Amino acid sequence: MPLLWIVTALWAFSFSLIGVYLAGQVDTWFSALSRTVLAALVFVPFLKPRQIKAQLALKLMAIGAIQIGLMYSFYYHSFLYLSVPEVLLFTVMTPVYITLINDLLEHKINYHFLFSALLAIVGAITMRYTELTSDYLFGLLLVQGANLCFALGQVGYKKLSEQQTLVHHQSFGYFFIGASVILGLGFMLFGNAQQLPTTELQWGIVIYLGLVASGIGYFVWNLGLTRVSVGELAVMNNALIPAGIMVNLLIWNREADLLRLGAGSLIIFCALIYSQRSAKLNSANKSAI
Repeated sequence: MPLLWIVTALWAFSFSLIGVYLAGQVDTWFSALSRTVLAALVFVPFLKPRQIKAQLALKLMAIGAIQIGLMYSFYYHSFLYLSVPEVLLFTVMTPVYITLINDLLEHKINYHFLFSALLAIVGAITMRYTELTSDYLFGLLLVQGANLCFALGQVGYKKLSEQQTLVHHQSFGYFFIGASVILGLGFMLFGNAQQLPTTELQWGIVIYLGLVASGIGYFVWNLGLTRVSVGELAVMNNALIPAGIMVNLLIWNREADLLRLGAGSLIIFCALIYSQRSAKLNSANKSAI
């Protein structure tokens, strides 16, 4: 759980950095591709191809292609139609996707985890509900596509780590290679090579997002998700929302309703506590059997 909180604090800046400095100014395909390529450069030197079977490498590439490659394809384009608060608002469905995908794979429904995910959504909507722009519908669909891909990748990585013994830092390079393949194709087919970063600030943000937010962030996040229950993972996906709002409030001086922020954060915290207790109860019941 501490690893997920660390990455939550790290990623809280990404929403505003993308929305304020990159969206509409730098080609979205290039912005997304640069993140995965830079992140891959961090982990490729640690790869151990001779110790990793081809089948496992392909699975890691497929998970990366979905969790980051396809997710970024939807996510970055959503900023062209939505404000940063709207993007934050529309990410609230991710916990439900995580819970339902996991239940589908296990052929059962965990009502405790589903309830905690729904409670987290209530908390997120409480703090971030705002008036929506006229283009919100298409933006909403883009964000939901991103949410679904992110959820699929997280559950897939968690399941793979339970089935295989992963030395994470020695195999994670394949994760970013898979994502880079998807985004590379997108840039070649739809990208605009004339719309690259033009200022040192933009280049600095691109490099930061690639090396730190993606490279370190996704590695630590995926490592952390292997150590928590599905319910806890689902709730932590919405912890990004209050964190993102606080960054907007403190750095970019955006107006925020502190009462809603506090109430929504409290609801998400309650959802997290509920999911933790449910996970412990499930473990105790399995031990008793």
